[in-house]
Amino acid sequence: MTSKQIKWGIAPIGWRNDDMPEIGAGNTLAHLLSDVVVAKFEGTEVGGFFPEASILNKEIELRQLRIVGQWFSSYLIRDGVSATAALFHEHCAYLQEVNAEVAVVSEQTYSVQNEERNVFALNLKPILTDEEWEIVCQGVDILGGIAKTYGLKLAYHSHMGTVVQTKEEVKRLMEGTDPNLVGLLYDTGHTFIADGEYLSVLDTHCQRINHVHFKDVRKDVLTTCEQKGLTFRQSFLRGMFTVPGDGCIDFEPVFLRLVEKGYQGWIVVEAEQDPEIAHPLEYALKARQYIDSKLLKKSIGTVDS
Repeated sequence: MTSKQIKWGIAPIGWRNDDMPEIGAGNTLAHLLSDVVVAKFEGTEVGGFFPEASILNKEIELRQLRIVGQWFSSYLIRDGVSATAALFHEHCAYLQEVNAEVAVVSEQTYSVQNEERNVFALNLKPILTDEEWEIVCQGVDILGGIAKTYGLKLAYHSHMGTVVQTKEEVKRLMEGTDPNLVGLLYDTGHTFIADGEYLSVLDTHCQRINHVHFKDVRKDVLTTCEQKGLTFRQSFLRGMFTVPGDGCIDFEPVFLRLVEKGYQGWIVVEAEQDPEIAHPLEYALKARQYIDSKLLKKSIGTVDS
């Protein structure tokens, strides 16, 4: 067992937010990438403000960083498989140009994560019919096949406010898709909020996990947001999410399980926060210190051999 096959990245969402472009708008690509280097991470994911591949490649190469992957919003139910697949080809072509490894996919038909609705109310959560489940599973398989032709892995991201949120929905998606084409992005923060715990999804689907987001949750803020019935945006702007070591999630058993089960790939620190409140470099350094002192240091002699 070894942790040496795991690479560490940090997502750009701590600097700028794709869903709310005004958040962190003054943070440039050069600023972000230089902070990633200072915090000693190996790479980052693509943000919506990132430039064309040739420009990005130069900036990455100058700093000896890697591009991990990028989010793709699929609308298989709303737009159909053919239209979604055409856009996904373009998405994958870009990722191939920047030497990425992962295409992150999340079905956004009926999503309420960007709407003015209580994201914590299960009765407001979008639910798929059996026929819609079939469309999504077959469509995600097709997208997985496309990703493979570009040398990419498809990692499906279960997410608050979407049709695949709970562990039961994750289970149905995994059972309905081809493991050779579709993997699971395991996000600790979304899993914890959706299910109240975060280890059962990891234990159940460990062989399907091909990408990981380490996101922590401030329990007191989460409780307030749930009680007030806030939206997803309102909740993360209040500080519901944070970096590992700054919230209530214990990442030690998570990391040890991943290593013991032979996970090979990226673990990306991701925490939607307002950069005016949570200084991006400060929190990147905080995450790095936690990883080094609580995860990597304690794993030496326990999982490395």
